[in-house]
Amino acid sequence: MKALVTGASGFIGYHIAQELKAEGIDVRVLVRKESPLTYLTPLGVEFAIGDLQDYDSVLKAMEGCRVVFHAGADYRLWVENPANMYKTNVEGTENVMKCAHALQVEKVIYTSTVGVLKYSSDATPYDETALGTIDDMVGHYKRSKFMAGQKVQEFIAKGLPVVIVYPTTPIGPVDIKPTPTGKIIVDFLNGKMPAYLDTGLNFVHVRDVAKGHILALKHGITGQGYILGNKNLHLKDFLESLAAITNTKPPKIRLPYLPVLMAAYVNEAISSWITHKPPLIPLIGVKMARKFMFFDCTKAITELNMPQTPVEVAIKEAVDWFRQNVKDRDKDKNKDNWNTVLV
Repeated sequence: MKALVTGASGFIGYHIAQELKAEGIDVRVLVRKESPLTYLTPLGVEFAIGDLQDYDSVLKAMEGCRVVFHAGADYRLWVENPANMYKTNVEGTENVMKCAHALQVEKVIYTSTVGVLKYSSDATPYDETALGTIDDMVGHYKRSKFMAGQKVQEFIAKGLPVVIVYPTTPIGPVDIKPTPTGKIIVDFLNGKMPAYLDTGLNFVHVRDVAKGHILALKHGITGQGYILGNKNLHLKDFLESLAAITNTKPPKIRLPYLPVLMAAYVNEAISSWITHKPPLIPLIGVKMARKFMFFDCTKAITELNMPQTPVEVAIKEAVDWFRQNVKDRDKDKNKDNWNTVLV
């Protein structure tokens, strides 16, 4: 069996490709000409050069593949011109579904995000039934992923066998860009996190997320969705775990929300009108922190038998990898790209 993986140069996509190879499955990855291949090449995958926005290149990459893992997306907390994000996330997803339908693939695993689900102000964990609306979506990324999900539902209605997975907040090794959560770890290691906002996230080892995708292929029901997560933690508790693992002190200052929000608006204006570079305080990230992204992952655990590696193990592996592979952000010539990640 051969599987096509989109987004394999990103965090989750890379680990999907790695886990598929470990299962003895032939893997073809759709990558752009400029995609970093340093970590993918040793996996022994087959490369197909193309772009999600290019229907013909997606079709060519998918030919001969029995299953598809669509993990590719443009994920940025700030984007100067959002049009390209919508083209990749919405039109790109539609291209993948069109090609899968035309080629009659056996199954498609679509990587959505818990960002399209509802989440609470009082730390109540929500499950897969808590579907949001377009008005609930904060920022272009979530709006585009919500719209992409609507495209997926259209093809499910046409008979395309798609299973949807909703990863929570993955952490672990080979977070190349890094992801926003990975950047928190990097900033912590660099001593650049003296304070925090009161918020909460569901954390999960990225390897478990990848395995969850494969388990969704084996056991997932067409049209169903599964939250791939593990442990709900307040950001304060996450930082304390990070401090214990790194033998350092956690930040003690809890920032009030409104002043940070005002600073984020100012940063956004400076980025949009003057620097044209990602803001130091992403406005969307601050708005997202207003609520708790806590989730009930029972369905994936019971129906897919998704593994639950301790979050502390994931933190330790992430820390070890960053220490070995990532320089201080301010010394990185590509630091302006650290706000961008493909997942």
